[in-house]
Amino acid sequence: MKRFLILLLAAGLFGSVTFAQTATPKVTKRQVHQQQRIKQGVKSGELTKGEAARLEAREGKIAVDKAKAKSDGVVTPGERAKLNREQNRASKNIYRKKHNAKDRN
Repeated sequence: MKRFLILLLAAGLFGSVTFAQTATPKVTKRQVHQQQRIKQGVKSGELTKGEAARLEAREGKIAVDKAKAKSDGVVTPGERAKLNREQNRASKNIYRKKHNAKDRN
């Protein structure tokens, strides 16, 4: 019985470690925030439809890259760094597009 409980506990710990290696809560939180920024820019007229479409496409690429990183069951530090770099670039691009001279109105 003890052996069974130890094996069960070990399996549970292994499962939680596996989950932790594929979890990307920071990436997800930034994706949500950047989507909100794009929506707000469209609503306020700071972004044109074309600008918003290009920004959305970039966000889509980040989502695809995140899915690829998770596909093998482990998100490596290199993959996390790549996702972070992509999100940094996207964030800067959102800022630039929202503050340029073009507007929807």
